[in-house]
Amino acid sequence: MNNSLRKIAIIAGAGPGMGFAIARRFAREGYDIGLIARDQGRLDAFAAELSHLDIRTCAASADLCDLDALKAAFDTIPMTLGNASVLVYNGARWHEQKAMEIDPMTFNWDIALCCTGALASAQHVYPAMKEARKGSILFTGGGLALYPEYGANVSSLTAGKSALRGLTYAMAKELAPEGIHVATVTIAGQVSENTAFTPEAIAERYWLLHQQEPGAWTVESVFEGK
Repeated sequence: MNNSLRKIAIIAGAGPGMGFAIARRFAREGYDIGLIARDQGRLDAFAAELSHLDIRTCAASADLCDLDALKAAFDTIPMTLGNASVLVYNGARWHEQKAMEIDPMTFNWDIALCCTGALASAQHVYPAMKEARKGSILFTGGGLALYPEYGANVSSLTAGKSALRGLTYAMAKELAPEGIHVATVTIAGQVSENTAFTPEAIAERYWLLHQQEPGAWTVESVFEGK
């Protein structure tokens, strides 16, 4: 198939759990998959798992907080697959520490992982989406952005997901006139197998957001286990 006719999804933060589940969901629809995460070996192994779906993959190693490495990854993937139709940004970490105890540099790193990396990733796919006048930029949000009072023991994650939610709403209004759908899947619970919050169930929300027609776009899909 001509590269210009192929459908491509990039998953930034492609780890076991949500990242791989989202990649599988789009791969089942025939999307070529770009994978970005720190562990190149793990990415290569997962890419091999997708080979039976008759799609192409490209795995690029990068720390989502390393903006130079992130740029290199976003430069590499289009050379192999073509320009992204979909970007999913799935970066965050659970770091238990109260606000008065956390080192500010650690706090900065956690905020960068949640939000700054998301902005940089979106900026990398934006020019091609703007030219095509279509595309989806989807972020993994968290319920602590809706209920920050429950985040006292994970202050940096609470702040990071709150910042990401604000960025999503601001970007959605900015980019909608250019044909680009910006949205967040806000996961209001702990992702875990054998529960209502399985990665596979949540991954379906990303696909449904991408499938929405212009004029019916929603900015936020809150997943509450059903």
